[in-house]
Amino acid sequence: MAEIFESAGTALLYGLVGFVVMAVGFIALDLVTPGKLLHVVWTERNRGAAVLLAGQTLAIGLVIEQSIRASESELGLAEGLFSTLLYGLAGVVVMTLISVVVGLLTPGRLGHAVLDDNGTSPHPAAWVQAAMYLGTAFMVGAAVS
Repeated sequence: MAEIFESAGTALLYGLVGFVVMAVGFIALDLVTPGKLLHVVWTERNRGAAVLLAGQTLAIGLVIEQSIRASESELGLAEGLFSTLLYGLAGVVVMTLISVVVGLLTPGRLGHAVLDDNGTSPHPAAWVQAAMYLGTAFMVGAAVS
């Protein structure tokens, strides 16, 4: 029974680390997206912003999953949590940098194009950007594993 409680506590701690990384990822996405992301998604109900946020959230989840698998947990719980945090934050940095670079290389302003919602469907750039986050997550996940 003690092992079950220990495992549950470990899962809770890794979940908290994952939550921190997701929060940092949300802040990073908010910084590179026009407007306040909370307002744009939940108040304005912008589909492009929702697609982008969903893609990034899935991508960060993939990075965290691989980060936990690759964590230095054999050195102890503290080292495992710390390495997971660092690997996850590295993933957020890479995703954000790639997003900025792609934004500079595309015609117009990518952030504005992603939020160009015609009322019925998101701009195709939102899907491309979301897929880019997922592709980056697979790359980062492979690098840390």
